[in-house]
Amino acid sequence: MSVKQISVFAENKPGKMNEMTEVLAANNINMRALSLAETEGFGIIRLIVDDAYEAATVLKDAGYINKLTTVVIVEIPDVPGGLNEVLKVFTRANINLSYMYALAGEKGSDKARMVFRVNDHKAAEAAMEKAGIKVLTQEDIAKL
Repeated sequence: MSVKQISVFAENKPGKMNEMTEVLAANNINMRALSLAETEGFGIIRLIVDDAYEAATVLKDAGYINKLTTVVIVEIPDVPGGLNEVLKVFTRANINLSYMYALAGEKGSDKARMVFRVNDHKAAEAAMEKAGIKVLTQEDIAKL
């Protein structure tokens, strides 16, 4: 049920992000979410794409070091406190969050989507389903 995220390691220099997205665009891979964390000298680009395995392959072929990681993506009401309700479920289930970021939403939708990297994605998915929170699959991402 979970989704694969691609973490790409790239030099922290002008134009490097553009070069990486050029590879994805040339291979018709659509980004659905992106997070960039920088450190001195390099950055970690986290991507949710329509086809994670294809993207990882074309990035590797282009010389980018990358890793596939399992993440949990949930739909939440796009209202004040919506994220807080999801975080309460994680807390009650004793799920630790490593990081999170938003996924592009649909125009006119009343739902937001959040990507979570957690210590136990299976437990997180079960807790979300028990709480009535929709967990997205890789197939859902491909349809967006």
